[in-house]
This record gives sequence, structure tokens and C-alpha cells, in this order.
Amino acid sequence: VNIQKDRLRFRHNVIRIGHAMAYEISKSLEYESTSIMTPLADAEAEMPKDDIVIATVFRAGLPLHQGFLDVFDDAGNAFVSAYRYYEDKEGTKVGVKIEYIASPDLNGKTLILVDPMLATGGSMELAYKAFLTKGTPKRLIMASIIAAEPGVDVLKEHFPSDDVELYCAAIDPSLNDHKYIVPGLGDAGDLMYGEKL
Repeated sequence: VNIQKDRLRFRHNVIRIGHAMAYEISKSLEYESTSIMTPLADAEAEMPKDDIVIATVFRAGLPLHQGFLDVFDDAGNAFVSAYRYYEDKEGTKVGVKIEYIASPDLNGKTLILVDPMLATGGSMELAYKAFLTKGTPKRLIMASIIAAEPGVDVLKEHFPSDDVELYCAAIDPSLNDHKYIVPGLGDAGDLMYGEKL
């Protein structure tokens, strides 16, 4: 709880986790042999066949997105703004609003949708629906640092297909009354960039 008050360190640790997760995901990609020229001779190298687009949700997803982009440095990039709001004054009914989207054509691509916290699953589901307006990917990979079991269950319900994968560094058991992951770590966006109004 004290270490995460250091925003710079928190952001850098999220980037580092993105590196590790991207490396793990790279093991599931398709590769093809390609001839490359070294300073001394031709050599065969295995290069990814997948046409990758890394997508994220503003604002909390930016450092995780950067970690993935450091590994998949030639990937396309897609962004969507999604924010949670409370539909009741008690702060127990959560809604998600999408306002902005920027994306290349996603038809036939491998879409890696990254968001550090998977609480209710609402942001991931709505972000994906927004990205579908830019085309239909052939493969969807979702990645979160910490997920809550209820959110994972929601994604299983809404994404039952075998061509959808979810990578999580940790899965915590529950959500509190305000729909934050428990034990979790709090609001990732606030921890990275400061509190918002």
C-alpha cells in the first residue's frame, strides 16, 4: 500500500508486467520461417505470422499497452475510452460509458485487448463491441494484471468461443460493494496518474 503511492514506480511495474505477459502470449502465436540477411550470411528466422493489433482502454491501460508494444513493436494500435460511473447514489450499481475510439482495420487480425484490472468485465465487453465497428478479428486475446472471479465469469458467458483467450497474472476472489477487486490494489488509473474528479 505504501509502494504503490509512487506513481512512477507503479507505472513502470505495469509496463514490466506487460513485457512478461506479452512474452507468454508470444508462445501461442503462429510463426513462419523467413530468410534474413545478417552481416555475414543469410539465416533462417522464425517470425510471427499473426497480424497483431494491441488495443487498450484509456487511461489505466496505457502503461500495460506500452509493455505489450515494447515486445510486439511492429503491432498496430487501437484505443478506446471507457470509464465507470455509478448509476445509484450508494455507488453499488456500476455502468460503463464509451466515448472515443481509434483503430486500424481489425478484419482478420489478432486483437490483443489489454486492461490492467478486470473487475466486472463490463469495460472489456464494451471495449470489444466498440472495436467490432472497425472489423472482425480472427482471434481475440484479452490480458489483465488482476481479475476478479465474477468478472472472469462474465467474460466466459459473453465470450464462450474457443478462439478467445484470457491471460491474467492473478485472479482475486471477489468484488466489494463499489465493484472494486478484493484484495486487488485500488483504482489503477488513479495510482498511475492521480485522482480524478
